[in-house]
Amino acid sequence: MSELLKNVDARTKLAGTNKLEILLFTLGKDLRTGRKESFGINVFKVREVMRAPEITCAPEMPASVEGMVSLRGVLVPVIDIAKYAGIETEKKPEILIVTEYNGHTQGFLVEAVDIILRLDWSAMKVPPEMLTANMGGLVTAVTELDDGRLVMLLDVEKILSETSRFDNEHLFAGIEPMNVKRTIFFCDDSSVARGQIESTLKAMSVDYMSAVNGKQAWDELSALANRAEATHTPVKNIIQLVLTDVEMPEMDGYLLTKRIKSDPRFEGIPVIMHSSLSGTSNQQLGQSVGVDEYVSKFEPHKLAATLKRLLA
Repeated sequence: MSELLKNVDARTKLAGTNKLEILLFTLGKDLRTGRKESFGINVFKVREVMRAPEITCAPEMPASVEGMVSLRGVLVPVIDIAKYAGIETEKKPEILIVTEYNGHTQGFLVEAVDIILRLDWSAMKVPPEMLTANMGGLVTAVTELDDGRLVMLLDVEKILSETSRFDNEHLFAGIEPMNVKRTIFFCDDSSVARGQIESTLKAMSVDYMSAVNGKQAWDELSALANRAEATHTPVKNIIQLVLTDVEMPEMDGYLLTKRIKSDPRFEGIPVIMHSSLSGTSNQQLGQSVGVDEYVSKFEPHKLAATLKRLLA
């Protein structure tokens, strides 16, 4: 499995090309349907893959959290993805995918890992409503491989918000409203992330427009710019800032930022990248396409402070 990840650093060249690399994995055969589904997770979020060490049970954990493991002296919570998704399997999962989001490390228990695939975000589609309902909103994008397999990209923000208590209402306490009228445009494919952004903006008394992925955002921003041009109105008089996620089906945040920054109609409008990909390399990738600021998810006070500074 070390061989599987040894060339991961090549992904740093993908910014602005609308491409991503995903690690494929399975959760085992679902006893209810008899099917073994394929899932994916962005390689950017994977620190390592290993056989699961001994897991120590911990009290008062959500049902899908198996317990804790010690990795090089650090205690890491372990989430059974099949159990979280309500998938009944015959065997206990033995593979641990160690991931990092916003400086938080956690392990995901899965049956097996497969390969790393390089794909275009345009091939990742918004999941149909039936699939979203069946998976409880756990899937943010789907794609079909050449061999006919359907691969589902997990909404990790949703998993973490429900197993790590990243989405408590007290997170927004103390955010003060702005004393000037401002409007921003934001896009994110995660329903949990959109809810957090909306709660932050409401606390700030900031108006907003939104989209669920980069392509929809670019289409709506382009239409807005066309209307502004027709009325000889600067776009920055209508929206004062764009806030974008990185990982989104159809068009990612890097390409969206690149298009905004290369279009003179959006001059003077800052772009904030808002992502759970919190590593330094990810921030450098954002800077390479012209992003003005980078703010980690699940930090509403930091987001509010950055917004206030750029919107003042």
